[in-house]
Amino acid sequence: MTTFTCNNGALPHTSLITASSDKSLSLWDPDTGNRVQTISDLQSSVKCLLVLERLCVWVSGGGELCVWSKDFQLQCQRQNHSDTGVTALIELPKNCIAAAMDKEIVIYRLTVSTDSSLSMSEIRCLSDHQDQVRALININDGLFASGSHAGELILWDAVDWNILAYEHILWEESQTPSPQTEIRIGAPKPSEMSIQHLTTNGKLILAAVGSGLYVYSVQTKTVVAYRKVAHDSNVLHTMLLSDSELMSCSEDGSVRMWEIQDLPLPAEPTSPGFFGMWTFGRSNKHSGPPSKKPADVPHVRTLELTGDLIGHSGAVQTFVSFKENGLVTCSTDHLLILWKNGERQSHLRSLALFQKLEENGGL
Repeated sequence: MTTFTCNNGALPHTSLITASSDKSLSLWDPDTGNRVQTISDLQSSVKCLLVLERLCVWVSGGGELCVWSKDFQLQCQRQNHSDTGVTALIELPKNCIAAAMDKEIVIYRLTVSTDSSLSMSEIRCLSDHQDQVRALININDGLFASGSHAGELILWDAVDWNILAYEHILWEESQTPSPQTEIRIGAPKPSEMSIQHLTTNGKLILAAVGSGLYVYSVQTKTVVAYRKVAHDSNVLHTMLLSDSELMSCSEDGSVRMWEIQDLPLPAEPTSPGFFGMWTFGRSNKHSGPPSKKPADVPHVRTLELTGDLIGHSGAVQTFVSFKENGLVTCSTDHLLILWKNGERQSHLRSLALFQKLEENGGL
């Protein structure tokens, strides 16, 4: 689901658009909770939505790619050439959008004609991923990133659509304690390398990789922190709270808070290596520098657990932060839980108590 703000009147009004695997789209008024409009004759499930507020249109992706007006009128559409359909959409400069379809990222351009009608044309197909693209995010006006099922993270130029950096996340699994042992992938499950979710604050990219977390610097194009096993199951959603604090939730039903900290001193025992190799260039180039261990890479840090929210009995699919006002989590156990900062609430209660005492002239 997504929000759509229309500025036609004196006061802008925000509506809610929802899409479903039941092949329907609905427009809702969040002020009343009423469904305003529904389209239920689509040919396939809708997997993603994208609002282009500057053009006052929105896009739905699935078995077909459709552009809709604010009045739910179909403007144009294109059938997809992938069995999986469109799984992710982002907006790019110059009236372009990027659509993830299986292993490819297809760039479309929207053109507004003199009679105000819209047309959509495919102008580029990026085929640099070796596996299904699982996540697309905008980093800033000039960059976007994509993550694949095989653990590939690619940074793209948002205007020219060229690769700026390529990194392949390979969790290592040592078979013997010998330092001469060849580094290889130790027959992992597919989900152990899959990038389920990407988030960014413009400076860092946080990737959910299987049950682990991986922090990448956009500026230096290097790994800055990692946690191979952050949860007992796949991480489903992440958030960067600051440049040093982050949050994640998982299929294991937990929500955890982390802080980026320095690794132990070299003399202290450390965990096995986590990353295989990172190379810059096109992903179909399999040659590259030898695999490195984190100890060989300067300034790589770790993620230390600072908090754990236990309350759900099912997978926590997502969460929304309202900063100092609290956090809402959503789970397959059909519960929404509102969490408050206990220390802050205690402080507020104390202030309220002292204010009451002052008003009453003491006890």
